Amino acid sequence: MSKETRFTGTDTYVASDDLMASVEVATKLQKPLLIKGEPGTGKTMLAEAVAKSLDMELLIWNIKSTTKAQDGLYIYDTIQRLYDSQFGVEGVDDISRYIKLGKLGEAFKKDKQVVLLIDEIDKADLEFPNDLLWELDKMEFYINETKETVKAKVRPIVIITSNAEKELPDAFLRRCIFHYITFPDERLMKLIVNAHFENLEENLLEQAMKTFYKIRNIRDIRKKPSTSEFIDWIRALMIGGVDPDTIEQKLPYLGVLIKKDEDLETVVRMNL
Repeated sequence: MSKETRFTGTDTYVASDDLMASVEVATKLQKPLLIKGEPGTGKTMLAEAVAKSLDMELLIWNIKSTTKAQDGLYIYDTIQRLYDSQFGVEGVDDISRYIKLGKLGEAFKKDKQVVLLIDEIDKADLEFPNDLLWELDKMEFYINETKETVKAKVRPIVIITSNAEKELPDAFLRRCIFHYITFPDERLMKLIVNAHFENLEENLLEQAMKTFYKIRNIRDIRKKPSTSEFIDWIRALMIGGVDPDTIEQKLPYLGVLIKKDEDLETVVRMNL
C-alpha cells in the first residue's frame, strides 16, 4: 500500500492508530486481516471504510451456519441445466454457462484490486476456515466441471470478522494478521461521535458520555451498550430535545442503550 493510498479512516469511520497500522501491515504482507472485538465496535464497517478510503469496490460474503467454503468459490447450477435440457434450450452442453462464481471467485476475476469482507466467519462449522486455506494462500481455485483454474488477477484485500462464537483453527490463524478492536476510550469516542453529527452540543455529549460509561462500568450488566447504540442514543436525545443536565437523573430513552430486561432492572436499581 503506497503512502498515497494508506488507510486513514473516513469522514464517518474513526480508526485508532493501531487499527490503521494493522490494515497497512496486512495489505503489505498480502495476508487476510482477522478482526475481533465487542459487538458494535465497527468490525463490519471497517471493510466498508477501507474500500471507501482506498476507492475500491467492496464485495461482502455474509457467512451463515449453513455456509460452505465452496459457496464462496463457485456453484454449479445443475438444476438450471436440467431444466434447460428438458425444454430444449440451446447451449446446454456448455457447462460454463451454469458456473456461478461466489464472492471469493468474483474477487479473483476483478481486473482491479477490491476489498473482500468475509463477515462473521465463526458462524460456519469448524471446518470452514480450514477449507479456505489453499484459496486464501495461493489466491486460486480449480473448477472441476470445466477443468479451469481461476487465479486472482489482483490479490484482493481480505478482511475477516469474527464474534468469537467458536475458536478458529490454529492453521487458519497462522495465515492471518490479527487485530482486536478495543472499546473506545472517551477521547476516541468523542471523535467517533463527532464524525456522525454536525454541531453537536458539547454539554449534551459530555453528559451523555458520562452516563454511558457509568452504565458500561456496572459490573452486573450482561450486555454492555455498544458504540453504535451510544450513537443511536445521542440521536434519540437530540430528537427528543432532552435537557442535557437531566440525562444522568432521568435516563431518557434507556431502551436504546439497554436490550435485556435484567440489565434494565440493574441500571434502574443502581440509580446512577
